[in-house]
Amino acid sequence: MWTWHKWFERHTLILLIGILVVVSIGGLVQIAPLFFIESTIEEVEGVRPYTPLELTGRQVYIREGCYVCHSQMVRPLRDEVERYGHYSLAAESMYDHPFQWGSKRTGPDLARVGERYSDEWHRAHLADPRSVVPESVMPPYAFLANTEIDSAHVNAHLRANRLLRVPYTDEQIANAAMDARAQAEPLGSNAYDFEQRYPGVAIRDFDGDPARVTEMDALIAYLQMLGTGVDFSTYQADAPENER
Repeated sequence: MWTWHKWFERHTLILLIGILVVVSIGGLVQIAPLFFIESTIEEVEGVRPYTPLELTGRQVYIREGCYVCHSQMVRPLRDEVERYGHYSLAAESMYDHPFQWGSKRTGPDLARVGERYSDEWHRAHLADPRSVVPESVMPPYAFLANTEIDSAHVNAHLRANRLLRVPYTDEQIANAAMDARAQAEPLGSNAYDFEQRYPGVAIRDFDGDPARVTEMDALIAYLQMLGTGVDFSTYQADAPENER
């Protein structure tokens, strides 16, 4: 009765064309709807784009290969939630290009490291990891405290991120180089303007050296904001503001 398929099976080229047609239809059914929705990620209150200094710190984090040993993804498993905190939300990485979820943990996950330790702890840990964690295999990064940030390209970083739909304004892009330094200079003349462009963001001397703004400032600023955007003590996944 069902012998018509033999015709397809005996003609390789026709069978191949048939497979391609079926796969194409299935692919279109799955992919086409994505072109008609603005975003596949539900926005969550509290998540914001990186400041210029944090973005610079993120570049340092990637440049030094920190992602090789540290993940930024708390999985919804009991042991991980008990150790690190609330499981990660997709919205927390919506401004990450590329995202830093990772899969290897030679060191601990960093998705919830923000404000868990003091700036002093981070400075000591980055300069000499084993002075803080004796069993650590992490290499020292003391040189970051002696390397001033290169603010000449910060504007370009913000502009590139805006092309990827990160909502930076023209004013934020134009003042990016100045803002990168202002966040680490709480007594500086530009601190007030920075606070107006990035309300609620921590402004302080992260590396303990008020005379200059270093890559240590940038990396600690980045680490201190990880996982701090969402207030999980009040977060409700089914709340209307989290289902936009």
